[in-house]
Amino acid sequence: MPPASAARIILRRLHDVMAARTGAQAKLNQVVRIVAAELNSEVASIYLLRDGLLELYATFGLAQTAVHVTKLSMGQGLVGTIAATREPLALAEARAHPDFAYRPETGEEAFHSFCGVPIVRREAAIGVLAVQHRDPRAYDEVEIEALQTVAMVLSELIHGAALVDDAQAARLRAANSGAIRLNGLKLVDGLARGTAVFHQPRVVVEHTVADDVDAERVRLVDAFRRMRDQIDSMMGQADFVAGTDHHEILETYKMFAYDEGWARRINEAIETGLTAEAAVERVQSRNRLRLRSIDDPYLKERLSDLDDLSNRLLRILSGQLGTAAQMGLKADAILIARNLGPAELLEYDKRFLKAVVLEEGSLTAHVIIVARAMGVPVLGRVDQLFGQVNDGDELIVDAGNGALLVRPTAATIKSYQAMRALKVRQAEEWAKVRDLPAISKDGRHISLFMNAGLVDDAATMALAGADGIGLFRTEFQFLVSATLPRRERQQALYKAVLDAAGDKPVVFRTVDIGGDKAVPYLSAEGEEDENPAMGWRALRLALGRSGLMKVQARALLEAAAGRTLSVMFPMISEPWEFAEARSLVEAQKERLLATGRPVPTEILYGAMIEVPALIEQLDLLLPMTDFVSVGTNDLTQFLFAADRANPRLADRYDWLSPAILRVMRRIVCAAAGHDVPVTVCGEMGGRPLEALALIALGVERLSITPAGIGPIKAMIRSATLEPLGEALLGWLAEPGANIRAELSSAAKRQGLVL
Repeated sequence: MPPASAARIILRRLHDVMAARTGAQAKLNQVVRIVAAELNSEVASIYLLRDGLLELYATFGLAQTAVHVTKLSMGQGLVGTIAATREPLALAEARAHPDFAYRPETGEEAFHSFCGVPIVRREAAIGVLAVQHRDPRAYDEVEIEALQTVAMVLSELIHGAALVDDAQAARLRAANSGAIRLNGLKLVDGLARGTAVFHQPRVVVEHTVADDVDAERVRLVDAFRRMRDQIDSMMGQADFVAGTDHHEILETYKMFAYDEGWARRINEAIETGLTAEAAVERVQSRNRLRLRSIDDPYLKERLSDLDDLSNRLLRILSGQLGTAAQMGLKADAILIARNLGPAELLEYDKRFLKAVVLEEGSLTAHVIIVARAMGVPVLGRVDQLFGQVNDGDELIVDAGNGALLVRPTAATIKSYQAMRALKVRQAEEWAKVRDLPAISKDGRHISLFMNAGLVDDAATMALAGADGIGLFRTEFQFLVSATLPRRERQQALYKAVLDAAGDKPVVFRTVDIGGDKAVPYLSAEGEEDENPAMGWRALRLALGRSGLMKVQARALLEAAAGRTLSVMFPMISEPWEFAEARSLVEAQKERLLATGRPVPTEILYGAMIEVPALIEQLDLLLPMTDFVSVGTNDLTQFLFAADRANPRLADRYDWLSPAILRVMRRIVCAAAGHDVPVTVCGEMGGRPLEALALIALGVERLSITPAGIGPIKAMIRSATLEPLGEALLGWLAEPGANIRAELSSAAKRQGLVL
């Protein structure tokens, strides 16, 4: 396979071909001969997308009579599959692939192995470059990269010769003029209406072959310097001061900007004869390919950050206008992007940004943490987003229902306006009770806490009307850090949260990482979990790596010096795990006392009840605890053996099923017998009807999202709970009772605000 020097020879020869005064057909005929010779392949072929079909346009090794005759539709055969997926395909035995489609006119039956790459322009496949060999053989990564480099140059040649009509895509896009609904994944809840604004006009690399490699290296060095200056300047802004979550995210982002390995890979691509822009795009394409094949959410997020930086570097190199943020947003903008880095979102004026819609995106992405703090709804995983949405289209984002309404009809807009007006009226009603206690008509007081994970969240307690923070997720700091957060950084975060909360209580949950929240600085070879939710995570990991937990315990104790510290341990399966974790914190407290350091005036220890096995041992656990919290999200998925992240299982269980409610009743009764308060954390407590059932069973503390506190408080203040509790116990004892329907009817009879 050709090393960099051989790849450089290919590019030089292609440069001569492109400069020659011959027709497009003659040029492509020369290209396939060059590729076949330099890659030692018996066949090299180019297929171009013309009139919606992939047409064999030039070949060396296949029958010349098949040129302009053999045609494949998108997704048909190996060539069609490459064009449809925009991903390379390398096979030692082509016929063994399920998508193989034999074309007898080509004479390809003599060849076994096959390797093809897409020819891409403006993020659309306009053709395929493929090689074949007579004998079965494997293709290594260097060969595939060489083909991808040639494909980049071919894209420029094909566009310049007008062999593929760029207007064809525009015509297809213009045909998308009717109202449609696209489905996606709720990343940040919310409802918004506005105009589609594309985050980033794609930087199209027009010149791929370098005239002067040394000059391209100098251009790259200058672009890196300017990009790093931009990021350093951003980090110096007041909004991103040290110790904040945004600052930590940008620290990780900065680490990639200064990564010498990334710069070296781009320089190596320049060495093959590419321009600086083409080299950045070549390395970026490789990273995107890796991104699609990685399941680990943390690694995906790291590569997404690198993709964001590559786009920034390309804009600097090309001198093209930047993102929509740099051009300035107009009012009511809905941002459209394939993916988005945290730094890029922070550049937008949140007064005008109404929502974000992503073709990719994940719940663990850094940008989601930032968007949640900004209060911007985000809808992700929207298929066909770029094919169906035009710049300037009117959009309605209903993230809560996972929907994007494109070019909505007048009737749909009217429905949206009615829904929006209803939400405004609801918000006004909830504002009236915001500062009032959540006391039912028959005198029961329910404490309503909020879940949080950012310093900014603590500042919203008064606005939400929360009684405190019932669950502060400490793992966010670990997830956005490139290395294990030092004790001083952890201590600063926890102190900032306590200061923002004032005299209201805060419950810190110790770090819940591992499993699907993997971080590279704690991962080791062979530690991957086949079932992350039930794997080496949370307290299991913390006790296994006690140094991590000792540092966090010390940081919590120092942050809460002179105050009450409430600390809660997640994912407990056995009472001894709780006892060991509590002893570890106590040991750190004694160490501080021995050195004369201040410590909390009181430490309250809590346990998360998420693992069903713990319910059978409550008599052993409860005497050791000061409080318990039920994590309904994990507990429910474990009870039903149904992954809550799998959309196909979303309807497989009901939170008002007897199984869940009976378990909750057992926990409440057992805790009451030991005088231990019970808090319910999780999505179940944030839904009015489900919260009504929990309260009717005896739960007196809920910890939910800030947005859910108003509706739940209004519901409680309109309810008479005692008769509902009696009725619920009866329904639980009645075989086959439809508890959801019965409770809904009872709530309506009471006139409850749901």
